[in-house]
Amino acid sequence: MPNVGQRPGRRVFIETYGCQMNLADSELMGGVLSTRGYTAAPNHEEADVILINTCAVRERAEERVFGRLSYLLRFKNERPEVILGVTGCMAERLREVITERAPYVDLVIGPDAYRRLPELLEQCQESDADPVIDVKLDREETYKGLQPERRPGISGWVTVQRGCDKFCTFCIVPFVRGRERGVAPEEILAQCRDMAARGYKEVTLLGQTVNSYRHEDTDFADLLEEVVKIEGIERVRFTSPYPTDFTPKLIATMAKHDKICNYLHLPLQSGSDQTLETMKRLYTSEEFFKLVDDIRQAIPDIAMSTDIIVGFPGETDEDYQKTVDALERIRFDFGYLFKYSERDGTFASRKLPDTLDEATKGSRLAALIKRQEAISAEIFKGRIGSTVRVMVEGESRRDANDLCGRSDDFKMTVFPRPADRELKPGDFVNVRITDATSHTLLGEIID
Repeated sequence: MPNVGQRPGRRVFIETYGCQMNLADSELMGGVLSTRGYTAAPNHEEADVILINTCAVRERAEERVFGRLSYLLRFKNERPEVILGVTGCMAERLREVITERAPYVDLVIGPDAYRRLPELLEQCQESDADPVIDVKLDREETYKGLQPERRPGISGWVTVQRGCDKFCTFCIVPFVRGRERGVAPEEILAQCRDMAARGYKEVTLLGQTVNSYRHEDTDFADLLEEVVKIEGIERVRFTSPYPTDFTPKLIATMAKHDKICNYLHLPLQSGSDQTLETMKRLYTSEEFFKLVDDIRQAIPDIAMSTDIIVGFPGETDEDYQKTVDALERIRFDFGYLFKYSERDGTFASRKLPDTLDEATKGSRLAALIKRQEAISAEIFKGRIGSTVRVMVEGESRRDANDLCGRSDDFKMTVFPRPADRELKPGDFVNVRITDATSHTLLGEIID
């Protein structure tokens, strides 16, 4: 094993795969290491420590990581002292597979071991051959008192809840991130205030089922009430909520505050009650429809997106049609649509045979995507002639003469760079929409 120690100035490069929670965890690891003399490396070539922070939700993501590890081996061959580590959900789930398929990996740690990361790197120098492994889950760990090393920007994340108690039959998250626990409100608010002081304009509150957040007597609606008071934070978002944990109090709180964005990601997963029951989701399709109606009644201009899985074990043609019907009824602004892929370690992998062939799953998914694209196009084009408030993010990828940013309802908006003033990321402008695609609003500044 390489001799790493904790000499000041050692450089670390963290490469992140997966969701916003993983991005937030990478910032957390960077903060932990910075307090012990590590600095961020600009690339792999200049790094003394290379960490891959991984996702375990889909098999394709895991295979991509193994391919990436094979590529990164070149840096260890060129400089044997380089530490190569795998962190996060995949490390938790596949600790033995990682060390078998990538025996050159020096460090394998799960999502609850980041506080110990400097010591674990130090242990690498004490081991002659075996990798250092720490995948113990901790029901008490919320990383209280640790300051993330945030990437520069105008929008960032704060993790308010770790773990999950729902145990959906298709999901591996409770097994790799542990049971649900809320971060203390004072910790969350301190991070949000620090972000505001650093110039961040937007904060996204993160949790696996974020609206089930509770810490002592504080629920998620209470937490939002405090976050919106922070001066300098202009927008507050959150993801991902769980349908049955939406309370009238939370809906009222969202409707009351302009800072809380008019956008909600609300996972449906299926429109079939039989499939929802098999998934061990805790709601029926009618209960989901009522929740959507209640939210839209309180916040008429809210945009919504969703997650849907097609081809779940036992899904019939009728079950699938009910999902199509739900899509038509609710009319999400956009959706993240997937075909079912079995994950080892889940209830579904153990008890629910994957009976549908890939061709059937693929055809159902393609048809659903086609319909959602049409719905999205209709919704986006329906915004033509309206005016949206946009937070500038930067230059458009398509044309250097254009700028882009998100509207309050999370729609990417592209508009010409004004000739009479300089706009910078974090500035707000009003844009009149003149055209649209199924994914983007196009317009011109009117102020």
